[in-house]
Amino acid sequence: MKIYNTSQIRNIALVGGNKAGKTTLAEAIGFNAGVINRRGTIEDGNTLSDYRDIEIERKGSVVSTVVSVENGDKKVNVIDVPGFTDLQGELMSALPVCEAAVVVVNAQSGIEVGTEVALRYANRLNTPIIFAMNQLDAEKANFDEYTKELQEEFGEKVTLVQYPVNAGLGFDSFIDLITQKMYKYPKGGGKATIEDIPASESDKVEELRMKLVENAATGDDSLMEKYFEEGDLSLEDIRKGLKMGIASRSVFPVVCISAKEDIGIDRMMEFICNNVPAPNEATNTLNYDGGEKPSYDASKDAVVYVFKAANESHVGEITFMKVIEGEVAASSDLVNSRDASKERFSQISVNTGKNRVAVDKAVAGDIVSTIKLKSVKVGDTLTGAKNQGVKMEKVEYPEPIFTTAIKAVDSTEEEKLGASLNDFTAHDPALRYEIARESKQTIVGGMGEFHINILKWYLDNVYKVKTEFYTQKIPYRETITKDAEASYRHKKQSGGAGQFGEVYLYIQPYTEGMAKQTKYPIRGTEEHELPWGGKLIFNNCIVGGAIDARFMPAILKGIMEKMEEGPLTGSYARDIVVNVFDGKMHPVDSNEMAFKLAGRNAFKEAFKNAGPKILEPIYDLTVTVPADLMGGVMTDLQGRRAIVMGMDSEGKHQVIKAKAPLAEMNRYSTALSSLTSGRGMFTMKYAEYQAVPTDVQNDLLKAYEEESKEED
Repeated sequence: MKIYNTSQIRNIALVGGNKAGKTTLAEAIGFNAGVINRRGTIEDGNTLSDYRDIEIERKGSVVSTVVSVENGDKKVNVIDVPGFTDLQGELMSALPVCEAAVVVVNAQSGIEVGTEVALRYANRLNTPIIFAMNQLDAEKANFDEYTKELQEEFGEKVTLVQYPVNAGLGFDSFIDLITQKMYKYPKGGGKATIEDIPASESDKVEELRMKLVENAATGDDSLMEKYFEEGDLSLEDIRKGLKMGIASRSVFPVVCISAKEDIGIDRMMEFICNNVPAPNEATNTLNYDGGEKPSYDASKDAVVYVFKAANESHVGEITFMKVIEGEVAASSDLVNSRDASKERFSQISVNTGKNRVAVDKAVAGDIVSTIKLKSVKVGDTLTGAKNQGVKMEKVEYPEPIFTTAIKAVDSTEEEKLGASLNDFTAHDPALRYEIARESKQTIVGGMGEFHINILKWYLDNVYKVKTEFYTQKIPYRETITKDAEASYRHKKQSGGAGQFGEVYLYIQPYTEGMAKQTKYPIRGTEEHELPWGGKLIFNNCIVGGAIDARFMPAILKGIMEKMEEGPLTGSYARDIVVNVFDGKMHPVDSNEMAFKLAGRNAFKEAFKNAGPKILEPIYDLTVTVPADLMGGVMTDLQGRRAIVMGMDSEGKHQVIKAKAPLAEMNRYSTALSSLTSGRGMFTMKYAEYQAVPTDVQNDLLKAYEEESKEED
């Protein structure tokens, strides 16, 4: 493949619902461009995009795939993005490096949940949108109904540039409102014959064309003025207005295709090459950290952004990147802005699915790959010496909404599991894992159950470590609700030096901003921010030397040990004021260990008498559902002890804002999908700890008691 300059490059993402036909469209694009001589199918497992074992097995896209093709004097980098909502991390990685999103709409079902998610991110990034109405050859295809649905959702900016003459079985023709010609395709697809518009369509064409002219005029003030004066625009003006309108998102054009039958693909690609902005023309580009827009100037020192990484059999680590500034050649040496490490590009490749073609260099705006970089991660910026330290904006991936504990079936493979999780999450930033210190569990979190099941497939089949999921422990907290006193004497005599220490404690609930109040005079105070949240206030109220000051740290240590394993359920304790007001010591037998044990047990006794309460993590929950499905969702939330804080409307959707306990949100993503046929979406974020209801606390105490018996 030859080297293209920046103005000749087009970067697009194919996005939309899971069954919209994006992979089939990518296949048709590759076939039309001549990079393959025979179209594969998802059923046969031989497509350009879905070439990985997991995709062949599941018959659907799991990972974004770059398919680069030549079209006339342009190079088009196509990124085929999975449509599953669980895989929206792939969407979030791909959209920022593309100058337009081609939203593939299934003409049999219209806007689907995957379409809504894609459009939400495209709107957030101000990405230009082109709608490709696909599967117009299907029996239930309904172009008019679903273009109307698009217009109801997005307004008058949704603009027909083509419409089908005979949608449904036998579809082979559409009318192009720009060229004012009918494109008729032979059976099985191929090159269209371009014909005059039939007389029977002339009135409809004129009506739709004038709407197209009106919308094209909105792209530029001078065109709008000309349109008002003359009542029409020339073909050249329409094309100019469309290009400007697409870039400014004042026009969302709709084109007609059948990817399966190879109908309209050539004309769609021509439309993309003519109207999608080049990287140096776009207004929605990924910015530098700080907000400055790149110039995409090939004459500048190099800046490269890494948006994707993969580990593939027979190749190893592949790094996908967009050249932001300058040029990158094979054998280039660049510096990683994250850690100042140096990286050498052994080669530069253009990708068409799993096929890679080596090129001498890539210029600003292009999307290419390289292999075997040392320590590059998704989101890193690599630069030449003059731009050292420059970084691109960080993509903020959503917080996981489905979490579970995971362990190796064979306990000797825990270290291997950790290394595998570390590698997988480096390639998929939307999936997280951590080793929870409190529960001693390995926790994985993703965007849904399907996302986690993909991880399981890779662990089983690629990393070769057998794993199992099990219930995640909820990180409860323990605290007190009233004041209490207790004492404990530790005395041990077993020949030789003994152990003796006696401690008197007075404990109080801590609240933010409370005054230092105690019925005992305070001689010294230590305030500890606890690693797990909350505080411990430790007051020395000893008078008359009842306990030597050198033993106070030991008492604190004993108390802290018990706070790390609370008296009720073994959970962390928090928000407590401890006053050490009296005690006794022995001139020979007192030591640090004795006072640590005395402090620990005195605290345990006082805690049980201070109205102990279990706290649970509460999350802010935002649920977006179609208005007609809100009733079932609200009922389900009530059953999860959620408290609805308010509701807003967002187009045809209702947005429910609630507070819900984490303990009740297990598999909520699966439940919501079932309640809404996959159309509901939600986010959740930690908010605070609150006391559990009495009946829940009793159940937790009982469960902990049973668990303790089993361990004994």
